[in-house]
Amino acid sequence: MADAAVQTPHPETRPSWDEYFMMLAEEVATRTTCLRRGVGAVIVKDRRILATGYNGVPTGCAHCAETGCLREQLGVPSGQRHEICRGLHAEQNAIIQAARYGINIDGATIYVNTQPCVVCAKMLINAGIKEIVYKNPYPDQLSQDMLAETDILVREFVGE
Repeated sequence: MADAAVQTPHPETRPSWDEYFMMLAEEVATRTTCLRRGVGAVIVKDRRILATGYNGVPTGCAHCAETGCLREQLGVPSGQRHEICRGLHAEQNAIIQAARYGINIDGATIYVNTQPCVVCAKMLINAGIKEIVYKNPYPDQLSQDMLAETDILVREFVGE
């Protein structure tokens, strides 16, 4: 007998694959340790999740909630001087998790709730990502220009 708590979804309310993976990226973002921005990423291939990542400090390091935001302390504006930060970006953490556990992400799609910065764009290009689906735009023209030079499909998420 089927569990009464689990109900079969109605086709009209069932999320599309894009909606499903973007919802997961948003959920992954809730693990952020960044005081400025919560970003989540999900790397997918053939509708299977390969890796996830969120922005935050490296494993074992004190969270910014404990140390304070270095960028705020130094007055660094958003979108500039990415190297002046204790944390890693969500895309970077997702790539690192895949590499750490021997997961091939060549030809995969990444769903991220914020458009990648130039640092992440370069990593995604060299990691072999073939599609980037983002929800919120990020003002990084160099990132957009570099991605436009590649065969990577970059598209803004359309959905709920």
